[in-house]
Amino acid sequence: MSLSLRRPLPSFVMAIALIAAALPAASQPAAAPVEGVDYALIADGQPLAPLAGKIEVVEVFGYWCHHCANFAPKLEAWKAKQPKDVRVTYLPLPGSPADPLARAYFAAEAKGALAKTHAATFRAIHDDRTLPRNPTIDELAAFHGTLGLDAAAMRQAMASDATGAKLLPAREFALRSGVDGTPTLVINGKYRVTARTLDDTLRVAGQLVARERAVRRGR
Repeated sequence: MSLSLRRPLPSFVMAIALIAAALPAASQPAAAPVEGVDYALIADGQPLAPLAGKIEVVEVFGYWCHHCANFAPKLEAWKAKQPKDVRVTYLPLPGSPADPLARAYFAAEAKGALAKTHAATFRAIHDDRTLPRNPTIDELAAFHGTLGLDAAAMRQAMASDATGAKLLPAREFALRSGVDGTPTLVINGKYRVTARTLDDTLRVAGQLVARERAVRRGR
């Protein structure tokens, strides 16, 4: 009977070897975004609301959009990790001047209530099904009441001329930025992210933000 001189490696040695083998791949930088694939350059693009020292990231979304509902928590997590020079703005895409969901967003924004209403509206439509995808102002006001807001005040805010005046500029921004679907991210009014997956959308957005930051620093 012959004895083998080969002995199995201790488990910790094998673990180190596996980590070492993975390091070259993990350390490879992400590929630079490709125009026409990952993003589109917006001709004569303008930011939605430029602010000195800030790089603007606008999400054009719809509460009725299932992809937007899936994207919302990912974008929130991404937003929380951004440096102070990045401002993330949400912009509903109005279907008409009377669009109740777009009006609900702007009314909540004016009331400082988005922390209560934004994610909750997605959940109510797509998860809990307590709101239809095309709710009325009355249905939205009642829903806001369940969130601890004054339903009558929210209804009044949604129906106001001040709220209605915000819908056309929102639609115009989306049109001049070439937005043809939701969710869409627009960086500084200059780049429209066109990546295929939600995760890739955030990766490309981060790269374009870094590009804008480098331009501002003269690099």
